[in-house]
Amino acid sequence: MGQTVFSGAGGTVVVPDRALCDRRDGGHLIVNPPREVWERSCLSVPELVRWSLLVAATGRAMLDTLPVLRGGCLNYWEAGNWALNDRTDPVGPKNPEIHRRVHLHIFGRSPNATDPDWRWGEAPRFPNYEDTPAWAARFTPLDDGECQRIGERLRSLISNEFRFPEDIEKRP
Repeated sequence: MGQTVFSGAGGTVVVPDRALCDRRDGGHLIVNPPREVWERSCLSVPELVRWSLLVAATGRAMLDTLPVLRGGCLNYWEAGNWALNDRTDPVGPKNPEIHRRVHLHIFGRSPNATDPDWRWGEAPRFPNYEDTPAWAARFTPLDDGECQRIGERLRSLISNEFRFPEDIEKRP
């Protein structure tokens, strides 16, 4: 993964190595859970709650800090499917419990998006797995300043608004 925007008890927020939405059309971040699992139900209740709070706080931080998202919204996409493609290493059929790793993409949706695959009011359009490198090459990831502002806002939100409920610590 690319640059780490935030790391904490709920997981990590990173800029993907391969952006799937240009920063001028809304941006793209990935939120990883606190540990690798193939399915979100494999997380403990405290881990799942922390990760969910981190996802929500990350989305809010994007909306609060990225001018391109004024009047916009977000799409949340739980992923891990491309790891199961027969062409992904190791080549051939895959077992999801072994090869898939849950992570959640957050895509900013700008009302002023110019890319036809990210047009406002339409569902995003993704290519087939084998076409992804060429398709994604046209997208620029969030820059260092944008990531810094998101990280700062995220730390503030987690400290002040998205605090982890104390009683959840008693659950398995």
